[in-house]
Amino acid sequence: MKFLSFSVPFILLTLLLSCSTSQKLATLKPEPDDASPLIYDSNPSFINLPITVKLKDIENQTNNLLNGLIYEDNNIEDDDIEIKIWKQAPIKIQNDPANADKRLKTILPLKANIKYRIGTKKMGVEFYDTREFNLNGIVTLSSEATLTNWKLNTKTEFKSLDWNESPTMTVFGKNMPITYLANPAISMFKSKIEKSIDEAIEKSMDFKPNVLFALEKICTPFQMNETYESWLRITPIEIYSTNAKLKNDSFLLDMGIKCNMETVIGKKPESKFNASKIVLKPIAKIPNQITTNIAAISSYVDASKIMTKNFAGQEFGSGSKKVTVKNVEIWHKDGKMVIALDILGSVNGTIYLNGFPQYNPKTKEIYFEKLDYVLDTKSKLMRTANWLAQGFILKKMEENCRYSIQSNLDEGKKTMATYLKNYSPMPGVFINGKMEDIQFDKIQLTNQAIIAFIKINGTVNVSVDGLK
Repeated sequence: MKFLSFSVPFILLTLLLSCSTSQKLATLKPEPDDASPLIYDSNPSFINLPITVKLKDIENQTNNLLNGLIYEDNNIEDDDIEIKIWKQAPIKIQNDPANADKRLKTILPLKANIKYRIGTKKMGVEFYDTREFNLNGIVTLSSEATLTNWKLNTKTEFKSLDWNESPTMTVFGKNMPITYLANPAISMFKSKIEKSIDEAIEKSMDFKPNVLFALEKICTPFQMNETYESWLRITPIEIYSTNAKLKNDSFLLDMGIKCNMETVIGKKPESKFNASKIVLKPIAKIPNQITTNIAAISSYVDASKIMTKNFAGQEFGSGSKKVTVKNVEIWHKDGKMVIALDILGSVNGTIYLNGFPQYNPKTKEIYFEKLDYVLDTKSKLMRTANWLAQGFILKKMEENCRYSIQSNLDEGKKTMATYLKNYSPMPGVFINGKMEDIQFDKIQLTNQAIIAFIKINGTVNVSVDGLK
C-alpha cells in the first residue's frame, strides 16, 4: 500500500512535467479567399465516332416497315388511276455495283393491281371505260443515299421490272395476258414505288433517337475510382457528320463529338447532358485520331483528406522534440495554396505553410513546390520552437504535402477502356477503340479546387450490327 501511495503522486508529477514541456503555439490563420462558383478554363475535346451500319440492318428495318399492302390509292377521281401494291417477299438491299460508294440497289418482289380510267365528261354525261391491270414481278431500284438532319435519305429511281407471271388485264371478269401493254403501264405506278421505298428507309434510318440515347448513356457520370471518389463526366457541345458512304456491305458515316470532359473528385456530379441543345453539323472530313482534354478536379476538402492520410504515423523532429500531424487542411489565398497542419507533441497547435502546386508527370503527383512557413507562423516558431522551423523538418513535411493521381488516372483509363471494348449502350450498337498514354497539360487554381488538365489520344469506332 505504501508503494501504491508513492506511485500515484509520482505518476501525476511525471504527467505534469511532461505537459509542461509541450508548448502551445498560437498562430494567426491566413483566411481563405471568398468562395465563388467553381469556374475554370476548359479546352474542348474532340472524339471521332466513325459509325458503321450494316446494309442488312437497313434491309431488316425496311422490311419491318413495308409488309403486305405497301401502297394504296383508292381515289380514281383525281388522276384516273387507282393502285394497290403488295410486297410478295422480303426486300433485298445491297450496294449498287454501278456506283458502289453512293448508291443502294433495292430488289422488291411485288404484285400490283391498277385500275385505269379512260373517258370524258360532256354536257353532264360521263363516258368512261375502266381497265384493270394485274402485275406480278420483281422491281429493281437504285437509290442515292445521303444523310440529312440525322436521317438517312434516299432518292430512289425505278430501274427495271422482271415479270414472274405474264401481266394480265381483267376483261369481262377474266384475266387476259397483256404483256405488250404492261410496260407502258409501269409509268403509272413507278413513282409511287420510289416514294414508298424512300419514305420507309427515311423512317427506319432516323439516327437521332439512337445517337442521343447512346450519348445520354455515355454522358452519365461514372465512377473511376472508389477510394478517391473520382467521376468522369462528358458534356457534348456539338456533333459533326460527314457525307454518307457505302462500302461493301455497310453504310459508313463519320461522326465527331466536340465535348468537355472532366474528372470530379467527391460526390457523384450531375449529368450536364441536354438532348435539346445537340445540333448535327455537316463537315467535310473528321480526323481518325481523338484528342481528349480532361480536367481532373480535386476539391480542397478532398485533397486535404488524402494529404492527412500521408502524415499518418509519422513524427517530425529529433531527440525528445517531436510532433505528429493529426489533420491537414488546404485552401487558396492570393494565388498560392495555404496548408494548415494541426500538430501534437512537443508543440501543440496549427502551423501554416504556403506554396505553389505543381505536377510531376513521372509520378503523376500533384505536389507543392517551395513550401515555406507563413510569415506569422515563422516568426512564432523562431521565438518558441526554433527547432521546428529548421529546413530539414520543413523538407520532410513537404514530402508529405502531395497526392498522387496516378491510380486515379490509371483507374480512369481502365474504366474508359471498358467503354471501348465492344461496349453496347443499346441493342445492336457496339463501341470499340483504344487509348494512348496520358499527357499532362497544366494546373489551374480556383477558389474551391485544384484542377489538373491532361490530354489523352486514341481512336473510337461505333458499329451497328443487328439493330432492333
